[in-house]
Amino acid sequence: MVYSYRHGFSGFAAKLTEAQAQKCAELPDVVRVIPNTLYKLQTTRSWDFLGLSPQSPSSNILPSSNMGDGVIIGVLDTGIWPESKSFNEEGLGPVPSHWKGICESGEKFNATLHCSRKIIGARWFNDGILAEYGQPLNTSERTEFMSPRDAHGHGTHTASTAAGSFVTNVSYKGLGYGTVRGGAPNARLAIYKVCWNVLGGQCSGADMLKAFDEAIHDGVDVLSLSIGGSVPIFSDVDQRDGIATGSFHAVARGITVVCAASNDGPSAQTVQNTSPWIITVAASTTDRAFPTSITLGNNRTFLGQAMFTGLEIGFTSLIYPESGGLAPTATGVCESLSLNETMVSGKVVLCFTSLSRRRAVTSASAAVKEAGGVGLIVAKNPTDGLYPCSDDFPCIEVDYEIGTRIVFYIRSTRYPLVKLNPPKTIVGKPILAKVAYFSSRGPNSAAPAILKPDIAAPGVNILAATSPLDSFVDAGYVMHSGTSMATPHVSGIVALLKALHPNWSPAAIRSALVTTAWRNGPSGLPFFAEGSPQKLANPFDFGGGIVNPNAAANPGLVYDMGAADYMHYLCAMGYNNSAISRLTGKATTCPIKRPSILDINLPSITIPSLRNFITVTRTVTNVGAPKSVYEATIEPPLGTVVSVKPNPLEFNSTVQKLTFEITISTTHQMNTGYYFGSLTWTDRVHAVRIPLSVRTEFLQHFADDY
Repeated sequence: MVYSYRHGFSGFAAKLTEAQAQKCAELPDVVRVIPNTLYKLQTTRSWDFLGLSPQSPSSNILPSSNMGDGVIIGVLDTGIWPESKSFNEEGLGPVPSHWKGICESGEKFNATLHCSRKIIGARWFNDGILAEYGQPLNTSERTEFMSPRDAHGHGTHTASTAAGSFVTNVSYKGLGYGTVRGGAPNARLAIYKVCWNVLGGQCSGADMLKAFDEAIHDGVDVLSLSIGGSVPIFSDVDQRDGIATGSFHAVARGITVVCAASNDGPSAQTVQNTSPWIITVAASTTDRAFPTSITLGNNRTFLGQAMFTGLEIGFTSLIYPESGGLAPTATGVCESLSLNETMVSGKVVLCFTSLSRRRAVTSASAAVKEAGGVGLIVAKNPTDGLYPCSDDFPCIEVDYEIGTRIVFYIRSTRYPLVKLNPPKTIVGKPILAKVAYFSSRGPNSAAPAILKPDIAAPGVNILAATSPLDSFVDAGYVMHSGTSMATPHVSGIVALLKALHPNWSPAAIRSALVTTAWRNGPSGLPFFAEGSPQKLANPFDFGGGIVNPNAAANPGLVYDMGAADYMHYLCAMGYNNSAISRLTGKATTCPIKRPSILDINLPSITIPSLRNFITVTRTVTNVGAPKSVYEATIEPPLGTVVSVKPNPLEFNSTVQKLTFEITISTTHQMNTGYYFGSLTWTDRVHAVRIPLSVRTEFLQHFADDY
């Protein structure tokens, strides 16, 4: 037997042949046998950008929440590097009394030495990955530790982003200099190593389920998972989805579970971790950039972005590999450069790529460096996620427009020259945050009526601690990008909210985040979403918007949910009673008339298939002043008419929960895409906003379930 699950749910994991599994499934007391599943792994500025600056304590929730003291964040990831300064215990009081977990020793990890008042628990789970992978996890080519110690760096980065202590004078290769810390610097960390340094970082469903089971027993308050699978996703009741199953039981016990939306954007319908009991996090940029000036021999200067240090590269020869024939630009494609030393030595090379991922840049930089080049300019679809090239080789990213202008210059002169300056750090008003290019987008492919992602948070060029074995490490710190980095931002904020409102449910916390989120930057301009082309961000890009932690602490009203609401959802999805019973661990019978999924009490309304009109219900709970009157402001999606009743909502000392109806009708007489709007309840102190997403469908792609 691999594992026995006891605390959150009943079951076990074992290594069986197909015949043994079939025989086991036929036993009368066995509900179901399912295969193991593997999952993938998905700051100095970001917290100030979100309004949580310790330099202005009177205007934010850091002091009132005591920076999350007493709250325990469980992190399911690749482990932790405990010696990092980001995990020092200075100033922390005793371990919270509700903690019941343990710290396990293992390879190069001593529980007595490496656990502390900051890292209060650390365990590792690898029986599932060993059974599935079938090879040693630690090899001469790939270091791993049979302990909570982090060989990858991902877990150290996410843990320090959520709850890292203050560390001054940190930068990454001189960029982003400042004080690095987590969102809840006084919160405690419980580390559950479930992901291993194989095939880029892999996590077993059986190992994750065991970690969930132990975390529920241990007394964590928040669970942070920067982990995802791939499309097509599993259904909520398919127990191969260890995250959906484990998180259901955690949320049922009041533990808020925060998960990454995944990194398959900007394509639609790629969002993962879509169960409505999970807070699903998209990634945004911040108001920080690393501009690099490129000066041509004609004295025209353009700005790119880069991460390299060192001296300025003075005027030197610039080339764009071009050939004759039918495809003259084919030799200038970054991922297929064929260069020789005579052509490139001592020169800067310009190339173009249509690939958005990092592979084209790393391939081109290696080719240019091998041929003796001194720098690289990559023209590509513009994104803000940056990584340095190996050995700090100068590689600068520009968009196609700038790349084309540089090509025109090269073609116009016999001896083209270029000067490259190292990047600088700039922050503030000139830079408007965006939804990151890679961030997975909605609509939800499993349940289009359930808006996902829920919220966005900074996930681009995030500076945090890492393992010394991270290939990009600089003095113990690194900048990484991904929804993996956005997720612990929200986990840290949830810890602050939990410290302020210990009795709020996971759904109330999610509602507070969604209804108070930013849709516009400080200038009032709406946020964009990176893509091809860039566009104004909508709820499928970032849910309610970019998280606003200070407003979330005082949302006014919340759209709360509990066990009955989740049961409503499972029945509305059409799952059979036995599948729901397996998930919940309780005998369940859905009503004969299937409930409407549109009436799930989410802080959003998404109607995938509207023909004429539809009425949905929502219930709000007053968490502000007992006597309050809220009036509705409606931004109807294009071509729709939206009405609300009752309006206004009047709360008093005896009425703190009210239900209202929203009727949406369409003026369209044809199939459309989604149009977006909002419903905002305001009492002149709070603005409680939920997104509306509506698609008209007269010709159905599938049976009408709504």
